[in-house]
Amino acid sequence: MLRRVGRNILPVLNCFALLIVFALGFKQFALPYIAASTYRAKYEDLAFRCNNVMREHFIAKNKMLSEPSDDAIKELHASEVGLIECQDYDDLRKKLISLGVSENELARMGLETMEQRATDVRAFVEVHQIKY
Repeated sequence: MLRRVGRNILPVLNCFALLIVFALGFKQFALPYIAASTYRAKYEDLAFRCNNVMREHFIAKNKMLSEPSDDAIKELHASEVGLIECQDYDDLRKKLISLGVSENELARMGLETMEQRATDVRAFVEVHQIKY
């Protein structure tokens, strides 16, 4: 009788072990890929917007330090409110990391969008730039 129980439980344990291997494989390889593919466009957009807001804040802060005035203070406060954009970026970044996307992959996605959109921004500036 013990042999019969052993024979019946062995396939169940094998199926359980196989299920664990598939679950770990999915979590390690498939889930990060799916998460990065699903949220790529949103992440790139938020990274670009946060980068621009941080640049505007840096410029406003330096302007306030070099030429203090009421307008400079207002610009600095406005740029600080704009930093809320970075909160959405940070939240999505943390979510992607928790889903297994590596920091290197996130950095690569951010750099690619900066390179891609830098040419778009240059073209936009050239079209709208005031020529002296």
